[in-house]
Amino acid sequence: MKKELKDTIVVELGQKLKEYPHFYLVDTAGLNAEQTSNLRRKCFKNEIKMVVVKNTLLHKAFEASDIDFSPLYEALKGNTAVMFTQVANVPAKLLKEYKKEGIPALKAAYAEESFFVGAEKLDELVAIKSKNELIADVVALLQSPIKNVVSGLNAGGKIHGLLDAIAERNK
Repeated sequence: MKKELKDTIVVELGQKLKEYPHFYLVDTAGLNAEQTSNLRRKCFKNEIKMVVVKNTLLHKAFEASDIDFSPLYEALKGNTAVMFTQVANVPAKLLKEYKKEGIPALKAAYAEESFFVGAEKLDELVAIKSKNELIADVVALLQSPIKNVVSGLNAGGKIHGLLDAIAERNK
């Protein structure tokens, strides 16, 4: 591979590191062509950009970045595919489907500005909530007291009924 091509790849990887806030390093060794195509299709459906890279070029892109990715350097061995994503837990959920087979295996991940090194971190990554999931949780928490007041008003139809419902609840 010519040096100019390598430099171009390093720059492109650097741009992807800036564009996507989360990424996973995955070992895809052992996947045949059909399995690889199926994985790529699933990635595409889940809005994950999967790129197979040379470890040395990814290492250079990490070094050129503003973020210190040194905790991920030890994961740059063997076959490496990078899954870039906007939502932190989507690749983890996809990899969990394959966990029984062991391929592809999680090497490391950078999600929510934290480093996760090792396949045993997959469950932690699955548990990370996306921004939309967190917003839904907050909305549900905010709606709960309002629903209680509305149901109390509907039950008695008067303030007296509401006060009785609150008194019963506090007993």
